Amino acid sequence: MKPDADDKDLTDEELVIRVQSGDREAFRTLALRHGNRFRALAFRFVSNMALAEDLVQEAFVKLWTNADQFDGSRAKFTTWFHRIVVNKCLDEKRKRQFESLPEGYDKPDTQLTADVVLEHEGVAEKINGALAELSDRQRTAMTLSYYEGLSNQEAADVMDLHIKAFESLLVRSRQKLKKILDTDKSDILSAFG
Repeated sequence: MKPDADDKDLTDEELVIRVQSGDREAFRTLALRHGNRFRALAFRFVSNMALAEDLVQEAFVKLWTNADQFDGSRAKFTTWFHRIVVNKCLDEKRKRQFESLPEGYDKPDTQLTADVVLEHEGVAEKINGALAELSDRQRTAMTLSYYEGLSNQEAADVMDLHIKAFESLLVRSRQKLKKILDTDKSDILSAFG
């Protein structure tokens, strides 16, 4: 079933108002309009597409059941929904518990050989790995600004920060990312002797 042509012409905020009154087609239009974007966002946090899809589905369920919590005078729909998805991802990350290695477990050799280094998939993989080393707040700031393309004000709203605090966080995040990537670069170069 295709969304009504009328629904496609409505803004996100108008669609949410319709969702508040139980309009399934308005909800469907929002899901079709934004589903891929928010799956990509969630995937950047959890690195697992199935889990990312589940988290976004949970976020859409929250939209359906709590649409009345949306206040168009305080934020755009995408800003509000970004916050829901980011919070779902951060909650999921906090739930994961890593077990410590059993006593006596031999650590694997982490020294990279030249052939392994050459097999790495490239810059995107290195950047994603470096992003994973940032704190949740720093990774969120970088993801919202650079992957999602939000303005600093929109990203600050998603993170519930003042603009100056967000910009400061973004500067620190960039500095830490650069430091991680510079360290990674020197490690790779030393592997070649």
